[in-house]
Amino acid sequence: MHDTLGLAALLAAERTPFVLATVVWRRGPSSGREGAKAVITADGEMGGWLGGACAEPTVVKQALQALVDSQPRILQLGPSEDFGARRGNEVVSVPMACESEGAMEVYLEPVVPPPQLVVIGRSPGAEALVRMGEILGWHSVLVDDGGTHGAHREVTNVMTTLDLEQLDIGERDFVVVATQGHYDEKALEAALSTTAGYIGLVASRKRAAAILEFLREAGVEDEGLARVHAPAGLDLGSLPNQEIAVAVLAEMVALQATGGLTTGVVVAQLEEANDPVCEMIVNTETARWTFEHEGETYYFCAPGCRKAFESDPASFVG
Repeated sequence: MHDTLGLAALLAAERTPFVLATVVWRRGPSSGREGAKAVITADGEMGGWLGGACAEPTVVKQALQALVDSQPRILQLGPSEDFGARRGNEVVSVPMACESEGAMEVYLEPVVPPPQLVVIGRSPGAEALVRMGEILGWHSVLVDDGGTHGAHREVTNVMTTLDLEQLDIGERDFVVVATQGHYDEKALEAALSTTAGYIGLVASRKRAAAILEFLREAGVEDEGLARVHAPAGLDLGSLPNQEIAVAVLAEMVALQATGGLTTGVVVAQLEEANDPVCEMIVNTETARWTFEHEGETYYFCAPGCRKAFESDPASFVG
């Protein structure tokens, strides 16, 4: 368990999405034990151990779904009578008819790194926006192309190059251009080269229109320009520079709260099939037990299921 928690801590430090799976209840003869833990990453790999081979593909499948929707859930594996009437969106029940005859509940907790906020520019408003992002727990970076780290003493993370590829910006991240006219066009073009879910331009309406037209004439497609929130932020009227940062942050929080951004986690699409005997999910790429029948390959979670199928395929096919 300590090794599993160590792996989880390492993945969190590297901003790598994962699911922490914990057995919260079991009934023998299930091989899983209460408190057993495993980590499942977006590529479908599992570190740690929860129980037997029959349950693992289903745990992995539900863990990947939890990463996509960023919602925890309880996975019930076993006969429905073991779990009573508890139901709901947070509970997923999968009947398990394997030879072990055990049952268990697994809590799947997705751990998705907080979004990244990248603010490009040098101004009190830009710095205020970065500091507020840090308060929210976002990974916040100030990009001051040509500036120096010492010029922003109240900001923890400062990057002095406009090479945004270094930041690995994804669909759940925010980029705000706030250079106050110094290099808006260059900064916005760099922002559009990323897959950021939100790109904001702090400028007046007239100035924003001129910047977008400049980029259009430079060859940027209208589809890309349509991604830009310009002027960035909620329309709160004329505000001081630092208060503009509050309006921009409010717009980003509203977008996140209303589901305007995905989790940005891309998960593996595993090749799977159902065991024709017990109907459990089987990963076809790693399945150890298979059987050819009338030109078709069938996959099994355990040798007992394969033996039952081999003795009488007609009772299971179709």
